[in-house]
Amino acid sequence: MTPDTHFKEGLAVGEIRLQRCAACDTHIFFPRVLCPACHGTDLTWVTASGAGEVYTFTTVRQRPERGGDYNVAMVELAEGVRMMTRVDGDPQSVKIGMPVTAYVGDIDGTPAVLCRRSEA
Repeated sequence: MTPDTHFKEGLAVGEIRLQRCAACDTHIFFPRVLCPACHGTDLTWVTASGAGEVYTFTTVRQRPERGGDYNVAMVELAEGVRMMTRVDGDPQSVKIGMPVTAYVGDIDGTPAVLCRRSEA
């Protein structure tokens, strides 16, 4: 099974799976076959804590009949990886450094990592 397939199967069952290198203890995202830090190949899968904060974001403008505005955010998880996602709610209220909780949701019928605001 490819790393990408394993990640997507995790999303299908509601888990955000990250790889962790046994040699250097680095968490890895996007799924790979070797560690980008030390080039080790002994990678294990762990479930992400979900805790994170907004690293950066942008608002995508759309007409109301197409669903209205939404945000695209880069979120840094507590494990140190960054992933592209969306933050629930009003796109105008998203702020850099805002604490969020990642969860598996749905975008256009496909399981995806989404975030909701969380208390600091």
